[in-house]
Amino acid sequence: MIFVRDPILQSVPIMTLRPTQITVGMREVQEKRKSWRVHGEKKKLDFLKRHAVPVILGFEEQLYIIDHHHLARALHDEGVKDVLVLVVRDLSSISEKSFWTFLDHHDWVYPYDERGDRCDYKKIPRSVAELKDDPYRSLAGELRRIGGFAKDTTPFSEFLWADFLREPIGKASVKNQYKSAIKKAYKLAKSSKANYLPGWCGPVGA
Repeated sequence: MIFVRDPILQSVPIMTLRPTQITVGMREVQEKRKSWRVHGEKKKLDFLKRHAVPVILGFEEQLYIIDHHHLARALHDEGVKDVLVLVVRDLSSISEKSFWTFLDHHDWVYPYDERGDRCDYKKIPRSVAELKDDPYRSLAGELRRIGGFAKDTTPFSEFLWADFLREPIGKASVKNQYKSAIKKAYKLAKSSKANYLPGWCGPVGA
């Protein structure tokens, strides 16, 4: 859990925010875009106030997102220029190498690509507009929403589920037969094969 003294919200351009992960689930981004469009202007302003993006102040005074990557990408794609951010840690005084090591040890960075392979930190996009699509991340998000597993505080828990689904469910199935992929994912999620994952709620002995 992150504790912040005297939190102060700042409005900053979305394109100045630096991601701390390589991918998002674009299906989830699309859903957030649809939800955004139905709000009136006042509700949009209220929404932005309630969904401040948590960031780390890093080397060279850059702001690094540590949550809400999907939301930031969705707002950018909808033409929103600025968002409210909350600085939860100031690490601007340390070197780039120490910065990434610190984030890694605090589970504030996820340098894995759309194939689930770990990459060098330099592979992390420099803006939310450059985030890549991992269809399995979308599959995992939908799986949680339909009760395949419970919401969990484990960092990057849905990415862990995405990696679990990556091998038994082919990429072509996820892209072209999404409903079938979801059914298979749900069955897998309730089996004992998934009992090591955060939020697992399958029947014992399945």
